Amino acid sequence: MSKIVSGFSKFSKNEKIDWLTNNFTLSGNKSRKILAQYLNVDKTLQQLHDDFIENTISNFYMPYGIAPNFIINSKEYAIPMAIEESSVVAAASLVAKFWSDKGGFKAEVLNTVKVGQVHFMYKGTPLELKDYFKNKKEQLLKITDPITKNMRKRGGGILEIELRDKTLELADYYQLHVTFETKDSMGANFINSCLEAIAEEFKKGDIQIVMSILSNYVPNCVVKAEVSCEVEKLHPTNGALFAEKMEQAVAIANVEPHRAVTHNKGVMNGIDAVVIATGNDFRAIEAGVHAYASKSGKYKSLTTCNVKEGIFTFSIEVPLALGTVGGLTSTHPLSKLSLEILDQPSAKELMQIIAVAGLAQNYAALRALTTTGIQEGHMKMHLVNILNQLQATQEEKIIVTKALKGKVVSFSGVADVLKEIRA
Repeated sequence: MSKIVSGFSKFSKNEKIDWLTNNFTLSGNKSRKILAQYLNVDKTLQQLHDDFIENTISNFYMPYGIAPNFIINSKEYAIPMAIEESSVVAAASLVAKFWSDKGGFKAEVLNTVKVGQVHFMYKGTPLELKDYFKNKKEQLLKITDPITKNMRKRGGGILEIELRDKTLELADYYQLHVTFETKDSMGANFINSCLEAIAEEFKKGDIQIVMSILSNYVPNCVVKAEVSCEVEKLHPTNGALFAEKMEQAVAIANVEPHRAVTHNKGVMNGIDAVVIATGNDFRAIEAGVHAYASKSGKYKSLTTCNVKEGIFTFSIEVPLALGTVGGLTSTHPLSKLSLEILDQPSAKELMQIIAVAGLAQNYAALRALTTTGIQEGHMKMHLVNILNQLQATQEEKIIVTKALKGKVVSFSGVADVLKEIRA
């Protein structure tokens, strides 16, 4: 029997759950209980969450934690992070504490230019198109005046419109490449509205508009962050060896894409956690960052590491198109709280904070990998999750934790200890 449904969006929440339970292999009342457990008791708050997306039947929660001890440009921060992976928040906190007495993190925004494009096909002569664009350009800017008025008051707006000939890559393909400054707004809706107005004004009989959309690749909306100190301060016994191994780890990520992807995933553990906590679009950030890591034609490390005249420096340059107003940043209560915890940063300040979180997380991962190995710390943090999965009681958790102290933690090892206790 077909499970295709019409009018699903018009069903009530209970009707949606009924349809789901009746048509798919769910455990009836147990499934309903799980869905109900994650609904907000506050009906107003639940309605707010229901309105974020379509067809909601419950909420999917992620842990919301705090990484303290960060010093960024001489200012102290406690950074909110929303992430489900164990050890990320703890690692960021430890690294922040480590660097707090060594000058902390330094960060600066290099540029904040964002991009949108009108993609179109044109079979006529390039010269005629160039003349048409040249004569039309002033009107293209003028047509967006009602949309850009408020943004211009804040110092933003359209920076430039450029005609680009892409016919060598794809027959008859051209684009209007438009750059924007959106100040404290991420600016997606603003950019797309401008592009659609420009496309409507630009089109004519022999110009076929394909689409108008912002780009999540923003190589000119970039922030840099770094830490540095004397080599001997890096490690209690052998700072020089530690620095050398850190340099080698980054060098390997620059020549081996298999390693580079995992290396940069560690960076994104820190970046995504703060992006989510502040109500920004982590999918857009991910796509743009990984494209930036490939800007040389080969996928490489986002971080750099070097030692010069006895000074160790670890840094990152990363594109981050963020907002502190509009979207979820203005509507989700926890996103608003995150920005409050961060002392209501501007978009530029948030770029710096998030770049630092990514740098700290990468440093933590490389430090573990080049010294004790990643599993020791990670699996210890993961022990609680394993015990919960094995339905251990509170008393059993205490016994198992003591039994495995100083040992490598594995799922099978935890299961064996539990089996002995229960026997």
